[in-house]
Amino acid sequence: MEYQNPQPEAAVQGRAVPVPASALGRTVISETAVAKVAGIAARAVPGVYSLGSGPSRALGAIRDAVGSSDHAAGVHAEVGETQVAVDISLVASYGTPLHSLADQVRAAVYRAVEELVGLQVIEVNVEVTDVYVPPPVKPTTPGPTEREALL
Repeated sequence: MEYQNPQPEAAVQGRAVPVPASALGRTVISETAVAKVAGIAARAVPGVYSLGSGPSRALGAIRDAVGSSDHAAGVHAEVGETQVAVDISLVASYGTPLHSLADQVRAAVYRAVEELVGLQVIEVNVEVTDVYVPPPVKPTTPGPTEREALL
């Protein structure tokens, strides 16, 4: 995707003169870069347990365990010359209102992509693929204290 920044200005004898963007070079923003920005924004929304679904969640857990993270997991961006469309699949935490969560994710992605990438977001599609329910907390049974164990 090729994106040309708004025309910068150069000073000539104390006045501003537009400089053609092509004279300064071109900017290419990949779909991967946009997907990472969108993924980071979506993960920051309270109630998002993880991005992706099924096998990608298992791979994500392994990546997190070894200290690596794929910020674009569960995110697909389609980038045009000046516009972008984003698809996000996510797992919500149990107890989070799903429509409200989708609206918050959509707003966060719109804001981040437009501010950080500089492209117009035409749509953000959110698919809630699952709900994470934490395992029940196992009650701890009082065992012998350390001193009693030594006796």
